[in-house]
Amino acid sequence: MIRIVIADDHTIMREGLKRILDGAPDIDIVGEAIDGFEVLGHVRQGGFDLLLLDLSMPGRSGVDLIRQIKAEAPKLTILILTMHEEEQYAVRAIRAGAQGYLTKESAGTQLVGAIRKVASGRPYISTEVAEQLALNIMMPHESLLHKQLSDREFEVFSLLVAGRSITEIANSLHLSVKTVSTHKTRIMQKMGMSSLSEMVQYAVAHRLLSPFKT
Repeated sequence: MIRIVIADDHTIMREGLKRILDGAPDIDIVGEAIDGFEVLGHVRQGGFDLLLLDLSMPGRSGVDLIRQIKAEAPKLTILILTMHEEEQYAVRAIRAGAQGYLTKESAGTQLVGAIRKVASGRPYISTEVAEQLALNIMMPHESLLHKQLSDREFEVFSLLVAGRSITEIANSLHLSVKTVSTHKTRIMQKMGMSSLSEMVQYAVAHRLLSPFKT
């Protein structure tokens, strides 16, 4: 039996996932979480094998949350289920310690198979993500501008181009406004840009404008 915790702040999404998994006799949903703090609470309590994790939730989330989970429970299997389709999100999540990456659009047909695969110790990634990972290994210095950003900078960049204000980002990531402003400055320096509109245009051109939930 694969015991899983579903972490997603949308009730409708959690209910939909439970319906998808109802027909799998080897999968048992033992808990739910609506934000990063509840996720960490489940991790510290233990008693489950796999965390089905949304990348964008209130509180701690994204790559930062994955890293903390793996630091506290290195053997826990993490399967990312997200709206983000761009491979760069998957590459960063896998590098942080996730064993699999699945878009919500594919959940209806691929979720059960993905859970079984990562629970057996094998990775679950799309062909596109596998290709991107291979390219990163083969050509580590041949990078697009956004690949020069640290994981935290990339997270801030993603929120900025999605229309979030500095204050909103600070509240979402539990950082100070000054820290977020510093990240923004460093992002613009690294990417050689002088305005937010340039960042948005770049994000659109490289399919980095994924929807963020409020």
